[in-house]
Amino acid sequence: MNCEAVPALSFGIFDHLDHAGGSLREQYNDRLEIAAACDEAGFRAYHVAEHHGTPHGLAASPNLFLSAVAQRTRKMRLGPLVMLLNLYHPLRAFEEICMLDQLSGGRLDLGIGRGAVPLELSFFGVSPAEAQDRYSEAAEIVLKAMDTNTLTYSGRHFSFCDVPIALSTIQKPYPPLWYGAMKPETARWAAESSINIACVGKSGAIRAITDAYRAHWSTRPTQVMPLLGMVRIVVIAGSDVEARALAAPAYARWFKTFTFLSRTRNLPIPPNLPKSFEQALDDGFCLVGSPSTVRESLKNQVVEAGVTYLMCQLAFGDLPLAASLQTISAMRSTIIPDFAGWVGLT
Repeated sequence: MNCEAVPALSFGIFDHLDHAGGSLREQYNDRLEIAAACDEAGFRAYHVAEHHGTPHGLAASPNLFLSAVAQRTRKMRLGPLVMLLNLYHPLRAFEEICMLDQLSGGRLDLGIGRGAVPLELSFFGVSPAEAQDRYSEAAEIVLKAMDTNTLTYSGRHFSFCDVPIALSTIQKPYPPLWYGAMKPETARWAAESSINIACVGKSGAIRAITDAYRAHWSTRPTQVMPLLGMVRIVVIAGSDVEARALAAPAYARWFKTFTFLSRTRNLPIPPNLPKSFEQALDDGFCLVGSPSTVRESLKNQVVEAGVTYLMCQLAFGDLPLAASLQTISAMRSTIIPDFAGWVGLT
């Protein structure tokens, strides 16, 4: 470890929008209330995952949900993490992106990806063999469309000839980009492309990714480094005992929906996923306890992982709305202010 300072930590929200077990309408409304509270609390952005055919993801159309979030918030940025471009016609994806950036007043953070679950892609007739090439073409088309008045493109999966481009984004040349980085090789590509990253896993494994990012970002000293994000479940209550009593059953519910497709289709459970709440605590995936407990654990993890952005899962499983709002209140009053001027070590 050297003594190079990292920027003050910033905070965002990451949400699978996994099924809590009750009314879907009530759950959507609860999430909109959470988004409004996070906006007031000073969180930077609300990131939403896209999943299909599983109760682990109720934001099957993340842009549709986020358009509602945009109307409930004023300052907080928002975006899919990630928008599965394999499941969209690229022109339709481009148009939705433009609309969401306009409706939010230029607050879109755009996460794009090919999709990490082959079974979900297969529901839409996309085979694993073609997923990477199809995604690469779609991403190229979406970004090209943002910088032209007419679109012409010829590829293996998509071809266009002189298509008029009527929509545009507020942010130029396009909104900030995000990608899920699960290994150092991906971080190298993201750094070279000026893309923000989101990481999941133990702090040590994340450190290998952030180190790779910084190593390949050093060639651009005049630019502001994109955010290096880490996803963590966060529950804060008056005491450690109270917080753990809230988080433990909610984590069990969250894990059940996370593994739904694996269990029902006899597929391997995703690796490196804590199978119990206690393991999730030991691995550092869950930051649960009183404000002081969470603060100290977070400081240690930020230093170990080398991240600059904490992506908090504040609503998960069947955690009551009141518990999520209690955590947001504690983040607003203690955690976020404490880290505003805090500097860790890389």
